[in-house]
Parts: sequence; structure tokens; C-alpha cells
Amino acid sequence: MIIENSGLNGLQSELAHLDNEAEKAGFVRWQWEYYRATYDLKLVDRASGNEYFLRLNTRAVEGKLESPHAVLVIEAVYIGRATFPHGMEYESPVPQHILDTAEQRLAQLKKALL
Repeated sequence: MIIENSGLNGLQSELAHLDNEAEKAGFVRWQWEYYRATYDLKLVDRASGNEYFLRLNTRAVEGKLESPHAVLVIEAVYIGRATFPHGMEYESPVPQHILDTAEQRLAQLKKALL
């Protein structure tokens, strides 16, 4: 599920600052290469045991991710349910309490980046 109203799409930040603020909000930069990075926040639905990942896709607009001064732009924000063994399913419904937590973390990150 794409989260359209996060207010993060198009925001730019230096890599070091984004890493620091994303970590404070619970995100981890899992996947990255020279020009792209993905930040994930794991959310667990205790009732069902399902795991959901709130994901930020970013792209370097200045420099490469080898430099903490590289400037990244947030391109997309979405959430999906983890599937066995290493997949993500983006079409299934997400419980409201998971969405509420996701929105709180996104608001926290947005406030830190503005």
C-alpha cells in the first residue's frame, strides 16, 4: 500500500542526517547501493503475528552513498506485509493500529527533517 499523504515525498536530506533521524524514528537502512537506499521500520501485529514493514525509498540527487554528505530525496513511502521466506505483499489490508503507528513514525521523521 502506497502512503500518499506522508508529507515526506520529495523531501531532501544529507545521508548522515537522514540516517540519524530515521534511526531515532525506528527505521533501519537495510538496502543500499551507490545511488539508492531503502529505509525499513518493522511493525508486528501481536494479534495475528503478521509482520509489516513501513518502507521509504530514496535516491541520491547529489553525490553517492559512499559520502555522508550525499543528498537523498525521498521518492516513495509504502507499507507491506512480510511473507515467507523473504517476500513482501503490498495488496493485503493493513490493520488500523499498524497504520496508526506507521503514521506516527512518519510524522516524527517528517518533523525532524523539516
